[in-house]
Amino acid sequence: MIVRSQLNTILSRLDEPRRFIQVLAGPRQVGKTTLVNQLVEKLQVPYLSETADMVEPDNREWLSERWRAARIQMQLSGANEFVLIIDEIQRINNWSEQVKLEWDSDTATKRNIKVILLGSSRLLLKDGLRESLAGRFELIRVPHWSLKEMQDCFGFSLQEYIYFGGYPGSAPLIHDEARWHKYILQAIIEPAIEKDVLMTRRILKPALLRQLFAVGCAHSGEQLAFAKMLGQLQDAGNASTLANYLYTLGEANMLEGIKKYTIDSARKYQSAPKLQVYNNALLTAYQGKGFHEELLDSKRWGRWVESAVGAYLLNQADEVGFEVFYWRERDDEVDFIISMREKVVGIEVKSGRRKMNSGIPIFRKLYPKSTSLIIGTGGLPLEEFLKVDLAQLLSIV
Repeated sequence: MIVRSQLNTILSRLDEPRRFIQVLAGPRQVGKTTLVNQLVEKLQVPYLSETADMVEPDNREWLSERWRAARIQMQLSGANEFVLIIDEIQRINNWSEQVKLEWDSDTATKRNIKVILLGSSRLLLKDGLRESLAGRFELIRVPHWSLKEMQDCFGFSLQEYIYFGGYPGSAPLIHDEARWHKYILQAIIEPAIEKDVLMTRRILKPALLRQLFAVGCAHSGEQLAFAKMLGQLQDAGNASTLANYLYTLGEANMLEGIKKYTIDSARKYQSAPKLQVYNNALLTAYQGKGFHEELLDSKRWGRWVESAVGAYLLNQADEVGFEVFYWRERDDEVDFIISMREKVVGIEVKSGRRKMNSGIPIFRKLYPKSTSLIIGTGGLPLEEFLKVDLAQLLSIV
């Protein structure tokens, strides 16, 4: 069983004096619960691990009961330290207010109860962490699985990772694509939309959000104006509704609408988004014709390659501290733009999708302080890029 790097991070923080609530946030089926199971095996102090998955959303008393149980167990054990772990915390309405109350009570009475909360991606941040719990937490992001992790754990080839993506639960099913497809739809996509989006956001048109997600995944790696999306969706309303729903799907680490790079903020937000999945399994679920068939079609395979690069960038963006954009003027384009403080890097993916592209030279003329990076033919090999430490790479390009 693979040990993700976030385990060492949380262990080191638990070794420190009690200061902050530790929050593990990431999308479904990336191993947050497994990580906690690995954690408790290594704990040298008593703990209580609970999940709110089946708790009624309005049952705030459930949280108080868990805290009381932790305090009683700590007192009975005579321990000087205790760890309380609560999974699926976002299931409870106004959970942050109750957590703040209990945490502050322990702080005031000097109870050394260290707290770990688990929740689904950035949706968790908007509903409490920045408000009720401001200054009381540290965030540990748990992203989708990388190429290296899927290779180390399941022996994936580069091509298998690009096509089937990085959901560990689906890995044993890739040789039965019909079964794999059902798993992605039923065990990952549907619960993510139903539990992580619709139950934590006020969505007036759930059917429209589902349609938008399906269209967005099928067009991953492509720019698609909201006006064109409106033509493909039923009861679509207006572009503002689509933009809000796309933003929500991005918060859930499912589908992002990457904006055009420009120093003009107004043009940035008015640009057609470049749709990008966070995990290539989502592209394949809605667009894949079959692993071998797609692999033999160089033009279509280029879409999967470019989408895999985009997914890797999005998964690393928050952790490393950069933003991801694209750039295009008429027929000239740059696949991805990384912006990190004063550094701007244009990234072109050489995948066979385009024979010639003058986007990088033109972009660099417009932005003389920028640098560039070629991934694929004539540049950094694709497999090496998908394994690289992006913080280190950005320090040298």
